[in-house]
Amino acid sequence: MKRRGLNILIVMIISVISFQSCEQDDENENETKISTYNSTESHMEGQNCMNCHESGGSGEGWFTTAGTVYDSSKKSTFPNATVKLFTGPNGTGDLKLTIQVDNYGNFYTTENLDYGDGIYTSVEGNSVTKHMNSSITSGQCNSCHGINTDPIWTE
Repeated sequence: MKRRGLNILIVMIISVISFQSCEQDDENENETKISTYNSTESHMEGQNCMNCHESGGSGEGWFTTAGTVYDSSKKSTFPNATVKLFTGPNGTGDLKLTIQVDNYGNFYTTENLDYGDGIYTSVEGNSVTKHMNSSITSGQCNSCHGINTDPIWTE
């Protein structure tokens, strides 16, 4: 009788462990990930985050917007800045989303965001707000910045 009870307990534990591991590895579910000030959860500064953080990708969470902010030297990352997304240029129109930049200079979010005909970005540092002059229709910021154009930067 004791052996039967032990076997039942072992089967129950294995079932719970199997269920949890399948739930965590389900590629059809989006895990919520949003950067915050002082966080040290991110990695790979300057890389295109969406190479991994997309549906079916190896990264946790499917990012809708992500990138890296640098200081005015454009060589060192700028921690704890703020990225804002507006419907109009130079911080005008409706504020669609505010994203905190983490301790490594990275920002990312899995929050839904409709880029529609384009969204305008602003980056706030300690004393300066920089505005992107053209609108964007994709949140893959590091696919251009640091590759075809200057890195995103502030001071």
